[in-house]
Amino acid sequence: MIYDGLMSDAFGSAGPAGPTVRGAPRQLRADAERNRAALLDAAREVFAEQGLEAPLEEIALRAGVGIGTLYRRFPTRTQLVAAALVDKVSQYAEAAKQALAIPDPWASFVTYVERICDLQADDRGLSDLLSMALPADEDIERLRRLANDRVAELIRRAKAAGRLRQEFASEDLLLLLVAHAAVVHVTREDAPSAGRRFVALMLDAFGPQDGPSALPVPPSRAQMRRAMVRLAGERGCGARGCGEHG
Repeated sequence: MIYDGLMSDAFGSAGPAGPTVRGAPRQLRADAERNRAALLDAAREVFAEQGLEAPLEEIALRAGVGIGTLYRRFPTRTQLVAAALVDKVSQYAEAAKQALAIPDPWASFVTYVERICDLQADDRGLSDLLSMALPADEDIERLRRLANDRVAELIRRAKAAGRLRQEFASEDLLLLLVAHAAVVHVTREDAPSAGRRFVALMLDAFGPQDGPSALPVPPSRAQMRRAMVRLAGERGCGARGCGEHG
């Protein structure tokens, strides 16, 4: 403010330096917003193609900015992942909401499973994110909790209708996503329909069985949570890596 006053005294209220100084912050804010939008667009593309381990340098290059600009906007990979993919995680929760609107309990469950597997197959970044936890990001985890509550209702309804085996646990759905991600990754180029076949086989297995079940005990929620957090760490998005670049 002292600087502005001195310049006004020297040049008058409409002097040459006045508009430049006052306009600079607005221009900088506009540039920063354009850079942020470009980085998020590039991150969505690169993560979809390469997964969450993709080099951040590639994202900066596609966005047309330097890697330093990326780090200034998103100091950690976790922050970039969360900002770029939060809208896609909302699709995960929305899919459960839409499935609940289907009257038939088994059709609603099947529709949901097929929908999230399709989302997973089309986007490697989202595929990674659905199988891991970002404990440092409240928005992502809030959406995940919302989706999980809706999925629990889908499961309850399908069991009550006698269409889903009673031994099925919500953790089994996470196991399906982990396995489906691997199937799609391996067969994407040579057998692109293999993922859908795998999902159909699993849905058949989820149906009621005539005889007693020989299934092993499902993994506990705590065990799967640890696995999801560990995967986040391996992708550079774990809690211990939140202050690190790369």
